[in-house]
Amino acid sequence: MQNLIFTNDVEGAIERLIASGDHNITAWIADTNTARLMPAPPHLITIPDGDSNKTLETVCRVWDEMERFGVTRHSLIVNLGGGMVCDLGGFAAATFKRGVRFINVPTTLLGAVDAAVGGKTGLNYNGLKNEIGAFAPASDIIISTRFFDTLPLPEMKSGFAEVLKHAMLSDRAEFLHLLDHDFSAPINHDDLLERLQHSVQVKVNIVARDPNEQGERKALNLGHTVGHAFESLAMKRGKPVPHGYAVAWGLVTEAVLSHLLLKFPSDDVHRLGNFTRDNYRDFPFTCDDYHELLDLMRHDKKSRDGEITCTLLTAIGDYHIDQTVTPDDVAAALDILRDHL
Repeated sequence: MQNLIFTNDVEGAIERLIASGDHNITAWIADTNTARLMPAPPHLITIPDGDSNKTLETVCRVWDEMERFGVTRHSLIVNLGGGMVCDLGGFAAATFKRGVRFINVPTTLLGAVDAAVGGKTGLNYNGLKNEIGAFAPASDIIISTRFFDTLPLPEMKSGFAEVLKHAMLSDRAEFLHLLDHDFSAPINHDDLLERLQHSVQVKVNIVARDPNEQGERKALNLGHTVGHAFESLAMKRGKPVPHGYAVAWGLVTEAVLSHLLLKFPSDDVHRLGNFTRDNYRDFPFTCDDYHELLDLMRHDKKSRDGEITCTLLTAIGDYHIDQTVTPDDVAAALDILRDHL
């Protein structure tokens, strides 16, 4: 079980975790942005910012630095950054010397509710999201809102899509509450921390029942079969989009599929679609892109035997994993998404 720490005293929490173990070296991994957020530690590994750098080349450079610093299986790795740092840093720690203890300190909303929690690590490969990775949980996760005031608005919106996804899997009242969110208002740290605790607990409960994604954990892929296809297509075009934006478009598409196939309420499809239209910019795609999007969905890790599978809903909180959808189903849903946005 991962140890979750909700606090705004990040430095104190890290110091206590370092002091709690007999570590020969504590090495930090941060990207070029997050490296400036804390006093420079003696063993700092800085990696380039951005999901396009979540590659084998980058992780090889991290391993080289770990080797240079003398990191062993008795060391501690602190991943300070957004989802990209948590994904890549976790993978680097999990594979170096067959496993080094690591903690995640997410500095973005997306990192706090997605990559930092749940024990997945990963790299992008051959234009596909998280194609290489391992199940390797951080020993501890420090979740705070103190870094969020400095985040650009697109970063906040990106993380919010994952918070919305967790509400769709669990709680209609929370879902409706989130759809009233006003991104133009100053951050209410108390309310946001409450939303984070609720959201993270949804994920933690599901992961505890299925840590290696053999069954129920696939529910957390809601919005991601389609969303990862949008994200991969954007990367192939050389115009990457924030992960949460792709997830938001995927949530609408898969809500439409849920309505078409499982009678998910149309009112909730429209509520979600309106919120997405108002807060997430449109993704420029046409019906000419459907063939490539469908091919990307078939190659998604969640699909099997060339079929496209999604997590779908009969209602908020009532999810069904491994639902096979046909190319015609997806094309119809993409048509509706384009019309709605």
